Formats: sequence, structure tokens, C-alpha cells
Amino acid sequence: MRFIYFICGSKTQNNMKFFIDTANLAQIKEANDLGILDGVTTNPSLMAKEGIKGDAAVMQHYKDICELVDGDVSAEVIATDFNGMVKEGEILAALHKNIVVKIPMIKDGIKAIKYFSNKGIRTNCTLVFSAGQAILAAKAGASYISPFVGRLDDIGFDGMELIAQISHIFTVQGYETEILAASIRNPIHIIKSAEAGADIITSPLASILALLNHPLTDKGLEQFLADHKKLNA
Repeated sequence: MRFIYFICGSKTQNNMKFFIDTANLAQIKEANDLGILDGVTTNPSLMAKEGIKGDAAVMQHYKDICELVDGDVSAEVIATDFNGMVKEGEILAALHKNIVVKIPMIKDGIKAIKYFSNKGIRTNCTLVFSAGQAILAAKAGASYISPFVGRLDDIGFDGMELIAQISHIFTVQGYETEILAASIRNPIHIIKSAEAGADIITSPLASILALLNHPLTDKGLEQFLADHKKLNA
């Protein structure tokens, strides 16, 4: 059975923001040059993909990203224990004012989110796959929660239904935590996230650029140019 969640309550509705999910500086610049980029999300896998190795190099790369985009940049901790996450998170937060500390959805992660919230350090709770997890993260004071819609789709669940459910709950309960739809695989995911009430999507550049494409646009432009050529023949 498919559930429909009606939006009500007091949560402020804003235009959905676009983040790019990469550590590639050229792609970040290209997305930023479009004029629609609001932030960046990264993780250790994305850093490794760019060949960034060693703590010093990773930290410098975060700084380089922050210099490219005027928006939040999620930087992920590696530790999975409370003390380790706190230590890493404080180092990351000190790098740049735009850094948001990315914390995994685990028990010690919730404790770390609460700690950072009390310290005024913003957090992004990642690897969220259920409404219950989203509620815990919001209750602990997470700035963002990241439901992984593509990975849910991969195992036969509807990732967009989860976005709609969390959006409904946050609206009813008045949570200010923003919903950051992650694991975006295609432009349809972006459109459906907007329909379901996501505050933000984070996506590879290819999926964002794919929103530009429509065969009728191409056909129409081709016709306009052909007609213009005839007028000036």
C-alpha cells in the first residue's frame, strides 16, 4: 500500500537547494558557474576517487572546495566512536565557516550530533534509511539529514516515499532539520525529491545537467535557427 502524506503545519517552505555530490574541483566549478549551486557534499569514497590521500591533503582539499562555492560543504568524519567523531568533527569545523560535519546514523553518531548542536557546530546525519532514524537525528539537533533514496530503490523500497514521510513528520512536529535527498541517480530523482518535499538534493553533476535535456527543446531550437538562416539567406 502506498501512503500519501499531506503537508501541513508550520515548517517554512523554501525553494529546494542544489548541492553537488563530488570532490572534483572542476565539476564543482562547472556547477557553480551555472548559477544554481548552493553547496557541496563529499565523503571518503569521493575523495579517494580524486586521488586525495593523507589527512593533510584531505583537509586542504576541503579548504579548496570551500573557496569555490559560497555555500555549505559537508565533510565526513571517519571515526565511528563518540570521542573520535568529536575530535575529527572539531578539526573539520575549524577549517572553514562553511563546513558542516557529516556524521553517520549510529548510536554514537546521535550522541555526537547532540554534542555538536550544543556547541553551535552544524551537522549532516548521513546514511539515513528510515523515518525513525530521521526523527532521532532531528531530535538530537542535526542541521541536515541525508536519506539515501537511490540505495533504497536498489533494494526494492521507494526512496521518494521516505522523503515524503519525513517531510510530513518534520512539518507536523516542527523540526527545523533540513531534508537532504542523497544517493540521487538521475534527473527523475531530482524532480521527485522536489515533489516529495526535500529541502535539498545532492547529486552528481551529470544528473543536474540532464535536467537541461528535452528532445522538443532541441528540435525547436533547430527549427528556429533554420528559419533564421532562411530569413538571412
